[in-house]
Formats: sequence, C-alpha cells, structure tokens
Amino acid sequence: MKINPITPNFKQLSQTSEEKKNKFLEKFHTSVINSADMTDTIVVPRTIFKGYLGIMTGTTLLTIGGLLAQKMKKTSLTLSLAGLLTSLYGTYAFVRPFIIKDAPGVEKKKD
Repeated sequence: MKINPITPNFKQLSQTSEEKKNKFLEKFHTSVINSADMTDTIVVPRTIFKGYLGIMTGTTLLTIGGLLAQKMKKTSLTLSLAGLLTSLYGTYAFVRPFIIKDAPGVEKKKD
C-alpha cells in the first residue's frame, strides 16, 4: 500500500485582505456595463461643500439640544445657539457663490 503525501496549497490560505478585496471589486467591474461608473466622481466647489457640512452639523446640534431641553437647560441652550449659528454659516457658504458674483469659482460670462 502506497501513501501519497498531502501537499497543502498555501497560496489559497495565505491570501491577503487586499487580494480578497480586489477579487470582490473585480466581480462588480466585470458585471457593470460601463466600468467608469464605478470610479466617477463629482467635483463640488469647496464653499458649497462647506455649506453642506455646516447645515448638517447645525441640524445635528439643534437636534441634540432639543433632546436635552428637559434635563440640562443651559447645555441645551448652548447647543441650540451653536446649531443655529452653524446652520446660518452653512447657508451663507452654500449660497455665497450664487449671490456674490465676484466670488472665486463663479463663471462670469454666459455662453
């Protein structure tokens, strides 16, 4: 009776997480018709992005301030005021390129 030695395949067992991640993403890239859809990005002016962040942060602060209104009145008032000011700045940063025509990043001539 002859016994063959078992040779383990260490290549499959020693896959790094990066290799696994690439294989997982490859499945999406091969099944998507236009592979550029997976890597497209949208360029947003910095002031508009700051506006989004300001509005979202302000809303969060207002919500937390509202939840703490019954238990901690001074903290609630502080968070609410900070939320209002942050939302006001976010609105200004979002709208500024459209109102102030000389702001950087605003197109000055029509096609």
